[in-house]
Amino acid sequence: MAASTDSIPSHIKAWEYNEYGNIEETLKLDSNIAIPELKDDEVLIKVVAAALNPVDYKRALGIFKDTDSPFPTAPGYDVAGVVVKVGNNVKKFKVGDEVYGDINENAGKPKAIGSLAEYTSAEEKVLAHKPSNLSFVEAASLPLALITAYQGIERAQFSAGKSILVLGGAGGVGSLVIQLAKQVFGASKVAATASTGKLELLRQLGADLPIDYTKDNFEELPEKFDFVYDTVGQSERALKAVKEGGEVITIAGPATPPAIWFFLTSDGGVLEKLRPYLESGKVKAVLDPKSPFPFSKVIEAFAYLKTNRATGKVVIYPIP
Repeated sequence: MAASTDSIPSHIKAWEYNEYGNIEETLKLDSNIAIPELKDDEVLIKVVAAALNPVDYKRALGIFKDTDSPFPTAPGYDVAGVVVKVGNNVKKFKVGDEVYGDINENAGKPKAIGSLAEYTSAEEKVLAHKPSNLSFVEAASLPLALITAYQGIERAQFSAGKSILVLGGAGGVGSLVIQLAKQVFGASKVAATASTGKLELLRQLGADLPIDYTKDNFEELPEKFDFVYDTVGQSERALKAVKEGGEVITIAGPATPPAIWFFLTSDGGVLEKLRPYLESGKVKAVLDPKSPFPFSKVIEAFAYLKTNRATGKVVIYPIP
């Protein structure tokens, strides 16, 4: 691991694109990208593992073009790696620390060089110390999805003794919503939807009522819920499954009012707050069986993520 500035290269390898379009077509491996400049509140990270998220391929289509960083773009929000250099104002981390986080505080204003690169930079406030019991692959899988799950539940003012229905319970965010609702927020009942082969996983994650969406329409169940967390884009149907006065939040907008379309704000503080649950194993990373994909197979990994059939997270490792 690079421990001194002498061993940090001036140019690095990264996957990048120079125009908007389908990420599988625009993405190229470039071995000669200038390493990111470090700001005073940032650390430079030697990337060990990176997770893919739907926001990466949506960004590549141009959904943030008014606020996006200029080309070339190396995608990737989620990182796990080792600090190799710290900015002048950084207090929380030192060289050699193992860290993880979603490097883009505001998803719509992402950095030019993301985590699909040998090195990336991020502000101290979006990072946390990697729990020692987690591998880099597990850690990389968590930040964006875990913070989205946590902040969405919080936004709905969900509290102990309430019931929740999770739409898309086996996905990257949904698999963490189930665990957080049960382990951290004290839900009285957790229901979740998935396809037939994933119902057992829902039970293992803590769902009391796994619903097979290939056989049952969740909104036709007699039981209604205090909160529906929609990760798949079914807010109109979700409104029929919620109790009067209950909340519906969707992360796959646009939302049908009064459902709320929710975006995370990346925050290392949330990761630190949840650290005891990660260290005790009460909340676990959920990795797709195909994970990790090697750095050379990033395009294949994006194509797989786009099928919407991944269980948990798609992670890239090792990164050279």
